[in-house]
Amino acid sequence: MRNPFRRWGWTRSAAAAEQRSIGPGNVSWPTNDIASPAAASEYGALGLTPVFAAGRLLSSSVSSLPIQQYRRIGDATTKLPLAGLFRSPSAQGTIDDWIGRAMTSLVYRGNAVGLVMETDWLEYPTRIEWLNPALVYVQDQMPLGERGSFTDPVWTYCGVEIPAEDIVHIPWMTMPGRVWGLSPLAAYAVTVSTGLAAQKFVDDYFRNGGQPPGHFRNTAQTVNQADANVIKRRLVDAIRSREPIVYGKDWEYAPITISVAEAQFCETQRLTATQIAAVYGIPPEKIGGETGGSYTYSSPEQRQIEFITDALLPYLVKLENHLSAQLPRGQYIKFNADALIRVDILTRHSVYEKSRLIGLNNLDELRAREDEPPLPDGRGQDYTPLPIQAGAAVHVPQIRGERPPHDGGLRLVKTQGRDHG
Repeated sequence: MRNPFRRWGWTRSAAAAEQRSIGPGNVSWPTNDIASPAAASEYGALGLTPVFAAGRLLSSSVSSLPIQQYRRIGDATTKLPLAGLFRSPSAQGTIDDWIGRAMTSLVYRGNAVGLVMETDWLEYPTRIEWLNPALVYVQDQMPLGERGSFTDPVWTYCGVEIPAEDIVHIPWMTMPGRVWGLSPLAAYAVTVSTGLAAQKFVDDYFRNGGQPPGHFRNTAQTVNQADANVIKRRLVDAIRSREPIVYGKDWEYAPITISVAEAQFCETQRLTATQIAAVYGIPPEKIGGETGGSYTYSSPEQRQIEFITDALLPYLVKLENHLSAQLPRGQYIKFNADALIRVDILTRHSVYEKSRLIGLNNLDELRAREDEPPLPDGRGQDYTPLPIQAGAAVHVPQIRGERPPHDGGLRLVKTQGRDHG
């Protein structure tokens, strides 16, 4: 078992000295000067509902997917039990918590940085802890071939250098010649800044009492405060009861309408959510945005498939490739993205039937998907489709009215122009 902190001389004082938050001056993608500082901070940006919703959706979707491990030798693929890394990868939480932390770091910081904490006797990782990217620094801008370059980066955590072989780094997007990934928060900092400003505007508006719905004025005489309070109460009661307001010729009522700038608040919020959804490839309506008209005619299943393809697949491929690199040669992991597509029971069983017919799954595997036990005596382990089992004798009746023997499947035999089962 490794003890990396002791080996590198990491101390509590070093961590305190190096703690920092992401800001306009320390991100890999320079933020626009017109963006507010809060927009470049993940804690500030998380105050914007679409940003939080996007991260929650991506992180929870990926972390909920089942993981399967395989070994490939030539053209033969064998399913394996999960390695220790994927059974108990962290000191805190379960595998879904561990995947969720990696995804949250990728979504908001553009980098997931893991520290190898324990290995097996072959030096393959059995425990990896994801680090806070704010405490990680990588030197990767020196000329090629030199220490601290793209080909030989220098990693530092809390001010202490870490050997590259103890780092598991998954970037979101990288520029050529750079190791550190681009920060999504920095990329759309202006969009987040606009959304935060609109959110603050409406908060200030209601904190200050908003604005009165209108004014009721007497044009002929001055009304004292006591009479004004009585008149105001009667007017409010009439408005709340949705009854007509009746007043004499000396009174006039003028409702106060919201200004054009204030009316744009909701539109600004929808536009912000739509733009953030475009950054992550998420359907806008999932985080409060607005979708084009043609999209509304697609089925829920089609929309879910598009969500997996456009938003989740890029993250899944990155996680699969980088995490498979921590396994022995020839072994790899895959996320079962089909688990997110839940169809109706009739369609699901129709798919099962076709999978059984072409020998893709045996009966026990299909029963396991429905949380049913295997068939007794190993009868569900056969991959050969029942109607065409090898070596099964098939008797085709030639005489009208003769019934074919039961062979596990339904056969149609045409005799004298009529079909018999």
